[in-house]
Amino acid sequence: MSPLHHFTTSLFHYFTTSLLTNYKRHELDSNLAVCVVMKTAFIILGVIALAVAFYSFKNHVSPEKKAAMIATTPKSFYELTYTDINGKSVSMSEYKGKYVLCVNVASKCGHTPQYAKLEVLYEKHKDKLVIIGFPCNQFLGQEPGSEKDIVEFCTKNYGVTFPLSAKIDVKGKDQHPVYTWLMSKDANGVSDDKVEWNFHKVLVSPSGEWVKSFSAGSDPMDVEASIR
Repeated sequence: MSPLHHFTTSLFHYFTTSLLTNYKRHELDSNLAVCVVMKTAFIILGVIALAVAFYSFKNHVSPEKKAAMIATTPKSFYELTYTDINGKSVSMSEYKGKYVLCVNVASKCGHTPQYAKLEVLYEKHKDKLVIIGFPCNQFLGQEPGSEKDIVEFCTKNYGVTFPLSAKIDVKGKDQHPVYTWLMSKDANGVSDDKVEWNFHKVLVSPSGEWVKSFSAGSDPMDVEASIR
């Protein structure tokens, strides 16, 4: 179940359960209670459907646009660049000879505590592993702050020392080239992938090859098994 599906299902369950409990408490006619609950449920489902439709439309990319994005994306991982959180341009070629773990991060997500284990993973293996956090605000607006806010949050709460990028889009028409490469077999030559939520992780080998992706909810320490 995707995080969005889980969220909407939980919301529906909460409202219907609350309404039924309320009506039973006041001993109203059960038929009236059911009717009101059903009407409310349909309204909630309608709102959810509109939200999902808007979310999908906003991130939709036509086949032509996607093909153009892939065509302009370097086929070598080491030809990619990103802007770090302090505004400096960084080439992935700086990381040749090390594994690179790319993680789309957010400060107000249920997975945000993963920052702690990502830092542990980085400190334990930084002789052969680089972790890059890519702040992204595309999942329920869970990374709303500025780059300065993000740095302060990560440093104060989790002691993060691994590199962070400026805020980017990891999907949609403004998808950053790094993520076009990570998500498209036509670009990376190995596998298609999809970012479902914050803290999706993708591992790249010391020779710049796509290795494996790890779901948003996976334990960051699971990456260790793929690092030789």
